Amino acid sequence: MLNGNEEECGKVQVVDTHNRPLRDLRISVTDRCNFRCSYCMPKEIFGVDYPFMNKNELLSFEEIVRLAKIFAELGVEKIRLTGGEPLLRKDLPKLVEQLHKVNGIKYITLTTNGVFLAKYAKQLKEAGICRVNVSLDSLDDELFKRINNMGTGVNPVLKGILSARDVGLEVKVNMVVKKGLNDDQVLPMVRFFKEEGITLRFIEFMDVGSSNGWSLNEVVTKRELYDMIRKEYSLVAMDPSYFGEVAKRYRFKGSKSEIGFISSVSETFCGSCTRARISADGKLYTCLFASVGYDLKGHLRSNMPDEQISEVLRNRWNRRSDRYSEIRTEQTQNKPKIEMSYIGG
Repeated sequence: MLNGNEEECGKVQVVDTHNRPLRDLRISVTDRCNFRCSYCMPKEIFGVDYPFMNKNELLSFEEIVRLAKIFAELGVEKIRLTGGEPLLRKDLPKLVEQLHKVNGIKYITLTTNGVFLAKYAKQLKEAGICRVNVSLDSLDDELFKRINNMGTGVNPVLKGILSARDVGLEVKVNMVVKKGLNDDQVLPMVRFFKEEGITLRFIEFMDVGSSNGWSLNEVVTKRELYDMIRKEYSLVAMDPSYFGEVAKRYRFKGSKSEIGFISSVSETFCGSCTRARISADGKLYTCLFASVGYDLKGHLRSNMPDEQISEVLRNRWNRRSDRYSEIRTEQTQNKPKIEMSYIGG
């Protein structure tokens, strides 16, 4: 384990009050999305008149790259681009190219709903993306249209997934499972992606934000999902591939195909969380369930030197004590929280 600030390959590795290093940075590049999924951007709230950010409110590519360089010097090795739907951000592959050149950044990944992935997969691969995480909650066309609330069928997403795989990108499919909505889709999803050799990960329905109507009664736990799948397949537990890996991984016996479970409700993993998040308008969040962020955009646009911004980030991470999922209660789940579409998943 790291203690305090340790030198690592010429970088200063910072740790928080629970000795968790800063390794991962998730950057939201837009607050807009072409879906209106109820667990993230319910249509009743994010309607046609919703005041999304204008271009000047968003961090520019230059500002994002500048922050990435500062974070890399503090120990960040992996960047994930999120949204909203990040492929709605114009010229996104150009940003990826610039981030790919940042010294110390080893992995750049992307979270997407997959609708535009077939169009951009080759460009993203060439720019430096190594993996895409694609959200897909059902293979049933009519149910999927109801889930995304925009009438979009499954085929564009499947086309994007297979296109990404075919150009050489690693692909992981993320399924949020909600009791009574799409829990009957678990086994069809398992069967399909096992045959395709694509990793499927199940995400417990979380109380992110304040508008998704979360209820513990609608959570399908990791144990319930595991038991459901074990009725049809033998699963072999796999060791974590790195410190802070959020998914509990399993391999199908006799196969190289994997599945994973992200169980932030029933089996929390706050103790190994190494992730910081930057919202599309440049605010720093040190927890997915945070209420307020710290304005970095103001520092960038007031020409604060990189050394001072680095010191701000170091101090804020050193003081970080977030562990929301470990202390979740009926009281904490009702406190105001930032929306997932604002800071990404």
